[in-house]
Amino acid sequence: MQRFEDKVVLITGAASGIGEATALRLAAEGATLALSDLNSEGLAETVEACTDLGAVVSSEVVNVADEPSVVAMVKGAVEHHGRLDVVVNVAGILQFGHTHETSLADFQRIIGVNLTGTFLVCREAIPHLLDTGGNIVNTASTAALAGHPWTISYSASKGGVAALTQTIAVEYGKQGLRANAVAPGSILTPIQNEFQLPEGADAKLVHRIMALDEQRGPEVVASAIAFLGSEDAVHVNGTMLKVDGGTLA
Repeated sequence: MQRFEDKVVLITGAASGIGEATALRLAAEGATLALSDLNSEGLAETVEACTDLGAVVSSEVVNVADEPSVVAMVKGAVEHHGRLDVVVNVAGILQFGHTHETSLADFQRIIGVNLTGTFLVCREAIPHLLDTGGNIVNTASTAALAGHPWTISYSASKGGVAALTQTIAVEYGKQGLRANAVAPGSILTPIQNEFQLPEGADAKLVHRIMALDEQRGPEVVASAIAFLGSEDAVHVNGTMLKVDGGTLA
């Protein structure tokens, strides 16, 4: 399939995990890519891999929590490639800990990247997507749908991403812009390496957030993002698609 031929796709968080897998999937489907991440080394590796697949790729090291950087990133992508058709927000960070021990600084840091960063990218991209009849795919989480212990900042940020996505879908749907989200769960990505139960935590609670079958790689989320971002999903708007192996079934 070449569902993204002649389409320009901006992907944040492209250095690893779901962002990297999505970049590779869309490159294989003919997309022109504008990739970003704060991890310059990982980003360069993703760019090389996508270029090897025949994609035209630009990249920029960006902290999505920084407004001027996001403004410049979106403007640069449009200037470089001439248009913008799809935006995929994947950039995110995670921290585990007891809620009563979470500092305000840590809470704000995670909200800043996961929620404010998604907002900033969407805000800057919307005028260009309205010009092309494009769409947005945001990355929420099963943490937005049910209580995940020890992830107060992350869960709050992803719940915000879910609400933000639905707001954009309703606000701009009549103007031809779609906005959807994926809600991954039990996905093996580098962010999972940060998982460590805080002292005194009840390990039994972990079973609430595990897949019914097995954990899978980020490529399964990339497949869902590719669907939502393509014309196959032309009649899908304001949806949050769970990709969690039945975690919340």
